Amino acid sequence: MSLSICRVEWDLAAPLLRNIREKVFICEWRIPKKIEFDHLDRQAFHMLVCDDYSQEPIATGRILPSGEISRIAVLQSHRNQAIDKIILDGLLKVAQELKLKEIFINSPLNYVDYFRTRGFYPIGAVFMEAGRAQQRMACLVNKVDQIKGYLSH
Repeated sequence: MSLSICRVEWDLAAPLLRNIREKVFICEWRIPKKIEFDHLDRQAFHMLVCDDYSQEPIATGRILPSGEISRIAVLQSHRNQAIDKIILDGLLKVAQELKLKEIFINSPLNYVDYFRTRGFYPIGAVFMEAGRAQQRMACLVNKVDQIKGYLSH
C-alpha cells in the first residue's frame, strides 16, 4: 500500500481531520465530542495520512507548540500497517523544526511501561481524561526511540 503524509492546517483540513477523529475517538472510544474537539486544534500542527490508491484520508495526529502529542487516530481498517508510527515520525519532525527539547504524551496506564522502554518517563500523578486513567509521559526529542503500534487520544 502506498501512503502520503503531509502537514495540514486545521482551517483548511478540518473536515478531513474531524471525520477520522470522530470515527476513532467518538464512535469507537466513546469520547464526548465536546472533549475531542478543543480550542487547541487551531494552534496545533496536524499530520494527515491518505491512501494513495483510494485518496481516502485514513489517519491523523497533532502536536502542540508546547510539545504535547495527541489525537493520533488511525481508521480501524488500516491499523495493521503501523501508520501511527508514520504519524509520530512526522510529528517528531515538527518538534525538531520547532526546536523543542521535550515532547509529551498522555498515556493510558497500560502503555506506561511501553513508553518507559522507549525513553519516556512519567511526569506527575495519574489523572482522568475523558473517563480514562492517564499518565503524562515525556521524552527529550533527541532521545525518542522507535515508537510503534500506539494510538493516543
